[in-house]
Amino acid sequence: MIKNINKNHIVKTIHQILDDNKAQDIVVIDLKDKSSIADFMIVASGTSSRHIQAISENTSQKLKSLGIEDCRIEGKESDDWKLIDAIEVIIHIFHPEKRSSYNLEKMWEDILPKQQITV
Repeated sequence: MIKNINKNHIVKTIHQILDDNKAQDIVVIDLKDKSSIADFMIVASGTSSRHIQAISENTSQKLKSLGIEDCRIEGKESDDWKLIDAIEVIIHIFHPEKRSSYNLEKMWEDILPKQQITV
């Protein structure tokens, strides 16, 4: 659980961490009151399996240092996708080809109004 941290602030912080780590095409999807899985989903791309791994590890470490202790990485065996579960925020980091095949933004776009998806 995110303790004593404004969720909008943590989303902006995550966006900045991803940007600092050269993640590409960062998209924030507001899921509040729309899904029980999280309040926000962030989708980004990495350029290679090493880049995706580095982004996920750096992001997880920074979130833990901010007090999100239950943060964990899923997909450790995968070379082209990682998921960081930060409880109220879920972060997907994909290889661009894998991202286009899953097309999470399109899936959520069909469910949510456009103003809840930001780039």
